[in-house]
Amino acid sequence: MNILSIDLEDWFHILDHPDLAWSSTWETMPSRIENNTDRILQLLDSKNIRATFFCLGWVARRYPDLIKRIASKHEVACHSMFHTLVYSQKPDDFKKDLHENIELLVKTSGKNISAYRAPGFSFTSETKWMVPILAEAGIKYDCSVFPLKRNHGGYEDFPVVRPCKIVYKDVSLMEFPMNTTSFFGKKIIFSGGGYFRLLPYSFIRRSMNTDYVMTYFHPRDFDPGQPVIGNLNFKRKFMSYVGLKKSFSKFERLVNDYKFITVEEAGKQTDWNAAPIINLDNI
Repeated sequence: MNILSIDLEDWFHILDHPDLAWSSTWETMPSRIENNTDRILQLLDSKNIRATFFCLGWVARRYPDLIKRIASKHEVACHSMFHTLVYSQKPDDFKKDLHENIELLVKTSGKNISAYRAPGFSFTSETKWMVPILAEAGIKYDCSVFPLKRNHGGYEDFPVVRPCKIVYKDVSLMEFPMNTTSFFGKKIIFSGGGYFRLLPYSFIRRSMNTDYVMTYFHPRDFDPGQPVIGNLNFKRKFMSYVGLKKSFSKFERLVNDYKFITVEEAGKQTDWNAAPIINLDNI
């Protein structure tokens, strides 16, 4: 089961950057998201592949026709209104943002929204309160678990890297976490973002030899012409721009070599009665 997912963000939706923290600043930036996303859509259409697009509400509000083009063939899912880290919000603020995002996406796409991903995978052991809020809003599938430590949180103690049920305060969701592979004895992510751009394709192919892969890409992952953001530390600058020149050709190889499905399709194919149950009250 290989799930193809795209986080629909523009090149300037960088987390924890003081110059890019406000949507009023984004409005002054030259957008590249339509051209970059259309390039992805054309490739997927040529391969008859459907993907799940986790859409920022800010993008949906400014580019409704782009959301409609996506919705005509792909799954539209929720990624927050303004790319705000979950752990930086109070529950009421998170709930308001979530409902605004869902309502806008439903209105724009004409589709129901059943899947969610937290910006920056900022679902942590301190934000378990988001589970009942997601469920109350009609979300069935969460794709926010990054089972390693990262810049924006991560759920380091999460015990499985395959489809599972998560339970908190007697409320459950179906979870599709990121999966890991081993690299010189260390667990890493390989199937999205800077990791995908950095790693050799031969290594990615070996890592794909498993029964479950969750990918995550952004339109900017395939755009070598995007402006370079200043004031990034060395690690973040490296991970933001490494491998851009060859990333789209690598992505083309990936969709040529493997079959992919959406989150919704994966949910229908999964035997949830046999899936592990992860009680978040205990981790």
